[in-house]
Amino acid sequence: MPAREARFYERMEGGLVRCTICPRKCVIKPGERGFCGTRENRDGTLYSLIYGEVSASAIDPIEKKPLFHFEPGSLTFSISSVGCSFKCPWCQNYHISQVRPEDYRTVRMEPEEVVKLAEKYGCPSISITYNEPIIWLEYVEDVAKLAKARGLKIVLVTNGYISLEALDAVAGLIDAVNVDIKAFTEEFYRHYCKGTLKDVLQATEAMKEKGIHVEATNLIIPGLNDSEDEIRALCKWHYESLGPDTPLHFSRFFPCYKMAYKEPTPISTLEKARKIAVEEGLRYVYVGNLPGNPAEHTYCPSCHKVLIKRYGFEIAEWNLDEQMRCPECGTKIPIKGRFHRRGGWFPLLIY
Repeated sequence: MPAREARFYERMEGGLVRCTICPRKCVIKPGERGFCGTRENRDGTLYSLIYGEVSASAIDPIEKKPLFHFEPGSLTFSISSVGCSFKCPWCQNYHISQVRPEDYRTVRMEPEEVVKLAEKYGCPSISITYNEPIIWLEYVEDVAKLAKARGLKIVLVTNGYISLEALDAVAGLIDAVNVDIKAFTEEFYRHYCKGTLKDVLQATEAMKEKGIHVEATNLIIPGLNDSEDEIRALCKWHYESLGPDTPLHFSRFFPCYKMAYKEPTPISTLEKARKIAVEEGLRYVYVGNLPGNPAEHTYCPSCHKVLIKRYGFEIAEWNLDEQMRCPECGTKIPIKGRFHRRGGWFPLLIY
């Protein structure tokens, strides 16, 4: 299959290579691949097997990522490839995240084509999403360089499992991220994701420190990561490390993949999680996968007026002024970018 030499790796003795793109730091023998299945050692050189290989592309509302405080109301040109650095048994995109490159039909897209399509469809940003963008980082970097030159923004929807050296290399090209915090125990990450919580938290904190717009999501799975103590610990870390103004999204689980036997998250559990987050001082806490729930809205933290009313991915009502201030009390809401009024129904599948 077509391949491109990787950028994030080190050569070792005996033809071995060490991939440095994520904290796993796979040491790969000649002829073998790393954990993600997309990076292969060929005679002592590491290659990405997915450079330019696109599994899906679509025009999405930015709120779908979810990003509620970044270019609200805008469209984003979304692309994905295949593979992942985690093995989550509930993944809704398992058909692309849990396969090897040779087992899924992709379309070749050079970075220039991605940027042209984003411009063609009037999208002010490009989102790398659906599967894990970090394992695709060489391609993401090339797309981002061209996009930035054209005034477009770059968004990553990620599990946050990136090495600090790889993050340092690309941080200046990334405008916004939504980091999926799977749970708040190392045991959960080891057992279900085959990763480490501490590395995800460290990378997320580094993203915030580097000036990237950060929002976090926690998918609450009944019986696995829904205890009050765990949710409170997550919220305390979020407050102390990301700050009270960084949005936190609690998302409803639906049966999928290897967890098709489990029940959806009770609405009461999500509402309790939001209550805990507010008690811990977080100002912008949202509940996802519940269209029509009042917890989709943005409220003024000072006077509690509804400032942005949402229904699913749509903004139904916008009550902020051009400076993103509450019209009642003047409190400034931390939103990056401007409000975009869009028409039509989205998402729209391109490929």
